Amino acid sequence: MPVVDVKEGSAVPERATEGVERSRRMEDELREQNERFSAAVENMSHGLCMFDADERMIICNGNYINIVRLDAKLMRPGIRFIDILRHSVEIGVASQSADELYAIRKPYIDQAKPSIYEETLSDGRIISISHRPLTPGGWVSIYEDITEQRRAEQDLKEQHRRFDAALANMSQGLMMYDAAGKLIVRNGRFLELYNVTAADFPLGTTHRDALERLLELGIYTKIDVDSEVAKTEACRRAGKKHSAYRHLTDGRTILVTRQPMSGGGWVATFDDVTERRRTEERMTHLAHHDTLTGLPNRSMFRERLDLALEDVTATPLAIFSLDLDRFKAVNDTWGHPAGDWLLKSVAERLQGCLRNETDIVARFGGDEFVVMQFNFKDIADAEKLAKRIVETIAKPFRDRGRDMHVGISLGIAVFPDDGRDADTLLKNADTALYRAKSEGRNLYRFFEPGMDAMVQARRALEVDLETALPRQEFDLDFQPIMNIASGDIIGAEALMRWRSPARGTVAPDQFIPVAEETGLIVPLGEWALRTACAAAASWPPGLRIAVNVSAVQLKSGGFARGVISALAFSEVPASQLELEITETVLMDESKAVLKTLRQLRELGIRIALDDFGTGYSSLGYLRRFPVDKIKIDRSFIRDMGNRDTAAIVRTIIALGTELGIVVTAEGVETEVQLDMLRENGCVEAQGYLIGVPAKAAAIRRLLKSRALHSQTG
Repeated sequence: MPVVDVKEGSAVPERATEGVERSRRMEDELREQNERFSAAVENMSHGLCMFDADERMIICNGNYINIVRLDAKLMRPGIRFIDILRHSVEIGVASQSADELYAIRKPYIDQAKPSIYEETLSDGRIISISHRPLTPGGWVSIYEDITEQRRAEQDLKEQHRRFDAALANMSQGLMMYDAAGKLIVRNGRFLELYNVTAADFPLGTTHRDALERLLELGIYTKIDVDSEVAKTEACRRAGKKHSAYRHLTDGRTILVTRQPMSGGGWVATFDDVTERRRTEERMTHLAHHDTLTGLPNRSMFRERLDLALEDVTATPLAIFSLDLDRFKAVNDTWGHPAGDWLLKSVAERLQGCLRNETDIVARFGGDEFVVMQFNFKDIADAEKLAKRIVETIAKPFRDRGRDMHVGISLGIAVFPDDGRDADTLLKNADTALYRAKSEGRNLYRFFEPGMDAMVQARRALEVDLETALPRQEFDLDFQPIMNIASGDIIGAEALMRWRSPARGTVAPDQFIPVAEETGLIVPLGEWALRTACAAAASWPPGLRIAVNVSAVQLKSGGFARGVISALAFSEVPASQLELEITETVLMDESKAVLKTLRQLRELGIRIALDDFGTGYSSLGYLRRFPVDKIKIDRSFIRDMGNRDTAAIVRTIIALGTELGIVVTAEGVETEVQLDMLRENGCVEAQGYLIGVPAKAAAIRRLLKSRALHSQTG
């Protein structure tokens, strides 16, 4: 909108020519001055409106009309201020009534003092009004739309609020330094972390001053201040982040991270990572140590062994592969908590056996341990340690008033004679361990080259054994059992036979221990039980079938169910089945095993204790678990000509008579032996004199013929 002209003056009277010219010149100058003024006002970036003493508008510019959004046709010189306010209300620009707006403006007009105030229009825009009084009366107002400015200020204020809230609620402490290295921001979390006050670290503190103050307060352990300042400055110049752990005197660990800022300076954050570091340390420990015993695990042991072997100056060392004997019996007898306690106790004793801190004992899992002995002078050193370990572990372990007895077998491989790499040394130590176990256990053996062939043979036997049952390579022979007094055959014992196409006939004492160690005895024993019961189903009524049962079978969990199933399938009465167990079954004192035996005995199944007299505490077993029969081991019968042995046999027979337990003598091969047994009251006999083991068909014919002879005789 063009600037409204100022009021015209009165007409110029007639004068002389000079006067007329002078008047015209003045008018031209005034017009030019008005034009310049008009142009200046119109090109102002703000709105302008000028009023006289009567509150009538003198002049306004286009920006004023645009800002207030008034009708340009109405905005002519002479319009009253109140009418302008009313017009703004009518067109909906004003957010209040004209009278209310006038009441707000009136004090500024009357005071005739410069002032600035703001007015919010109905559309939300904010207008800044600068009021300036004029000397002859009236005023001039400058209008500026400051909506965006106010929004920016509000946004900045909100940003500051959020920044302050973030600082106050950070889990980390924070300190911000400017380009000059002076502290400009720090949050409350920093003060909390270090248990200091704001006065300890006022704004303006330098990085050096802060470090020295932390040392002075006894918060940091000793640090090199000069070095830390130099590192921070170098990282700032390079624009790189730098992190370091600070260990406080109270035991905590703080992670300090310094991040350079683009405008100069840097931000330092402080994070209490004490628990995280402890967790990391625990995880690292767990990754390299056995959780039960705290000993190094297989991974850590292997790392240490590899490092030792990588050393070009490596001195001789020995690897001991250790395995507990009869540990499973402890687990089965007293449960896994007792087994865990025993393993921890064994670990402590093994550590006590080591010669120095350089030697290592590790647990590989289960009851397997490994020892690495460094810097021994000769084989005698390794042998001394092996003997010390065997003697130490052989001593009873006492827990809660009970003694646990275990042994330990060791295999030893020596570097460099028995291998120059970790895999070979560990393998050869295991091979020597296997030899020790196979020779009686609770022994130690050094590796010998020939042992490897023995291990390979053992593994080949395991492979053949695993496929033998599906290929139907097993069979049962039956050896008759006779009542000595009557001479009648009262039953037979089932004896397992393995007739391998590749190996020929394999003796039971060769494959049964392997089957027990590998667990194959469970399906093999189940097959034998079913086959024996099926064979007995065709025998004359009342004849008993005896089947040998391994301790492994009894501990397998489903043994009782398998026995009942075999009887049901064959329809053999439970009273005709006799299960023969060895002393090792009762020696373990497993509650689960004893419970299973009692359940079977309650069904009418007879329990016989085989190889009686060869163990250590046979009488104790009879007290804890009453059996139906005891079988005198064939070694005693064979040596009955010896006075002492004959006395032992008589004692066992008398014991059976006293306890009401049937006594059977095994391995009876001569009439002399049978007569001696008859004279001493032995009830039953079994051996080659009575009958050799025979096939199922042959034993069936024998039993039927003897039964027929008994009926006709």
